[in-house]
Amino acid sequence: MDRMPSWVRQHVAALRALLVLTVVTGIIYPLLATGVAQALFNDKANGSLVEKDGKVVGSALIGQSFTDADGNPVRKYFQSRPSAAGDGYDPTATSASNLGPEDVVDTLPVPGAKDEEGNPDDGKQSLLTQVCARSKAVGELEGVSGARPYCTPDGVGAVLKVFPDRAVSVNQACPATPFIATYQGLKVECAKPGEDYAAGKTVPVRGDAGTPAVPADAVTASGSGLDPDISVAYAELQAPRVAEERGLAVERVEALIAEHTTGRALGFMGEPAVNVLELNLALDRS
Repeated sequence: MDRMPSWVRQHVAALRALLVLTVVTGIIYPLLATGVAQALFNDKANGSLVEKDGKVVGSALIGQSFTDADGNPVRKYFQSRPSAAGDGYDPTATSASNLGPEDVVDTLPVPGAKDEEGNPDDGKQSLLTQVCARSKAVGELEGVSGARPYCTPDGVGAVLKVFPDRAVSVNQACPATPFIATYQGLKVECAKPGEDYAAGKTVPVRGDAGTPAVPADAVTASGSGLDPDISVAYAELQAPRVAEERGLAVERVEALIAEHTTGRALGFMGEPAVNVLELNLALDRS
């Protein structure tokens, strides 16, 4: 070894380090971590799978949608929160929408226009309009008001683009009637798809909506897009509908909600939450 050229000795040392690290980090450590996980957290390590009649129907750690083939909510089931992961709760595409609170202006679809792939132009909804549309839909489903601040009655963001001589309800495509007729003496117009309103001043209008009846988690997706839980408030909002559809007393459904509610982590972190899949399976067993 002493007679080897220095560059050869360097390569041999590097090869030895590679082999040792490969064995330690690529074989020993994964096996050790897997063994400890299987011994101490067997259920969670295997995906916290949930079975019904001997068949796996989901995971307690990953949410899922309870909708029909057309994407409409199945009324006898509690509904999960929205998901931005792929087409919804896709573990291979876990993500958030990456839209922030200043995302309030829609890109309206232009009739007859097509995208780069030849599909009809669908435009792009802002985060505000997504929240408004979801709140309106949940309100209609649960029989409560879906109104919330900065939303129009027809479920889009209540946002104006203000110019020196006019104002435009930029998220309401013509021939829609603007949510307000005038703004600071300016007539408010509906928006013309394809027209550029970037030069106007963006003015969100709060309106007179009070505290929303629809909870925040009913209209916003989680950071991962896979959240299996909903808030107690959202579960309680859905209880009357589910009870009516199943012919159960509301008190019975509320009792099941309480049974499937987990408290704050370590007693102080986060908020109590309800696992939607486990709650729906408990309802099926009732």
